[in-house]
Amino acid sequence: MDWSSFKFIDLFAGIGGIRLGFESVGGHCVFSSEFDEDACKTYEANFGEHPSGDITKIDAKDIPDFDILLGGFPCQAFSIIGKQLGFSDETRGTLFFDIERILREKQPKAFMLENVRNLTAHDKGKTFKVILSHLESAGYTVYAKVLNALDYGCCQKRERIIIVGFKDNVFFSFPSPCTSRKSLNDILETEVDEKYYVRKEIRESRLARLKDPNYPKPYISHENVGGSVTPHPYSCALRAGASANYLLINDERRPTEREMLRIQGFPDTFKIVVPYGKIRHQCGNSVAVPVIKAVARQMIEALKAFENSKKTAWKNISA
Repeated sequence: MDWSSFKFIDLFAGIGGIRLGFESVGGHCVFSSEFDEDACKTYEANFGEHPSGDITKIDAKDIPDFDILLGGFPCQAFSIIGKQLGFSDETRGTLFFDIERILREKQPKAFMLENVRNLTAHDKGKTFKVILSHLESAGYTVYAKVLNALDYGCCQKRERIIIVGFKDNVFFSFPSPCTSRKSLNDILETEVDEKYYVRKEIRESRLARLKDPNYPKPYISHENVGGSVTPHPYSCALRAGASANYLLINDERRPTEREMLRIQGFPDTFKIVVPYGKIRHQCGNSVAVPVIKAVARQMIEALKAFENSKKTAWKNISA
């Protein structure tokens, strides 16, 4: 197979961050699925297609043939922020098994899954072992690693588990960290509407609790569970369910819609078609695009190397 062009499906598609990563290495999406209608609006505005709905109601036989399955399956059931119900969360935790049934039915050459770091620790690691064992029993060679968006050019500390699998015995190594990343000056807008600025009371409260009052601007601070306010020269992880004031720029204002997309590595050509609260939720649920691009490149290189090794072996046998 020529891996310069390939077909993929985009499950739990959100606003298409994983799709962007795999399109960048020659992929063509032949099917997408997303449950949230607001996310579908953003997805359709940017990719020209409205994703199919609830994956649990879609027969795998009805999905077009494809080469790679992609899925940022819902993480709330495993998140350290949530109740950590895992597979006992019937509405979200069990959605992994829809990935498994599609893999078993369609037998694609490869897959890539993304989830929160805490998936590896949930239920003392038992949940993660169950997931890996099911993927391996479906016939895949599986690799997994926690990657931090800060290491791949993003101005965001966002650690996520990436699980990669291949139908053949493909040798794969995760991408090495890059040497540079975008700074806040690269992503912050210069002219910002007053509506993004917080009330004086909020600003004073944040500054009173700021761990380092002399921290150089620009910075992004976040308020932790204990009420401490910590500044950084980058964003901490965007979260879908966090309060509106969870992240503040210079403890003065909330990030704009475009800034949140930039924090996740989306291009400025990405269209915003929903209100602020919804794009904030969508960005929090999305992926760091540069991480996915780096993983996609490595996957395609690994698949190409495997194909070449097969051709070499066949030539030697023929000779």
